[in-house]
Amino acid sequence: MNELHFRHIHQHFQQRHILDGLELSLCQTHCTLLTGDNGAGKTTLLRILAGFDKPEQFQVDTGFGLLNWKQYRKTLQPSVLYLHQQPYMFEGSVRDNLDYALPRQLDKAVRQARIQQALQWAVLERIADTPAKTLSGGEYQRVALARAWLRQPRILLLDEPTANMDKDARLRTIQLLRQLRDDGMALLVASHDPDYFSSLVNEHLHLQAGKLQAVTARARFANITPLHHFAS
Repeated sequence: MNELHFRHIHQHFQQRHILDGLELSLCQTHCTLLTGDNGAGKTTLLRILAGFDKPEQFQVDTGFGLLNWKQYRKTLQPSVLYLHQQPYMFEGSVRDNLDYALPRQLDKAVRQARIQQALQWAVLERIADTPAKTLSGGEYQRVALARAWLRQPRILLLDEPTANMDKDARLRTIQLLRQLRDDGMALLVASHDPDYFSSLVNEHLHLQAGKLQAVTARARFANITPLHHFAS
């Protein structure tokens, strides 16, 4: 997968169109920033793309043909990883949590080597044996990103990945996201703080009234233009 084109994504909530025929593309080595007011549907969109929530309508063009949501979920969803604002931590140490990301059939020596590489990649060596559930918010996110680094999904979906972080933790998180992007992942980041990601994103989309709109780099919200270039 170099690029996936999602089309005709529809979802209602009560009498309101949360997603009204959305279209977007996700590309390898490309980061898309998704903004929108509370309740606009950002998390709903991420959960649909992650294969958790079934939409009313959905289509994706893989470059080799069109898939509906069930087909997409069956064939591509294992290659998609969704990270919530508060990533889940299992019982045990940071090292144990990284071990969960690896296939069970891996040789023990290989597992240990891969875990050590992930600890170094995310600068977690110092807290490798710390109980994961005692970590700070920034450390939680770094462990989650290290698990993503081990799993190597094609698409990484992130919901408010820098929420409630201090400046240092936020910069560390963005640095790791940049490495994942440059290593070939397609990133979709939902955030209320677009300025934090200005050095990372290739494209900024704003979700409003069920539609996606492209946001220019020069004028964040003063110059929002309808997103037509993904239309079939």
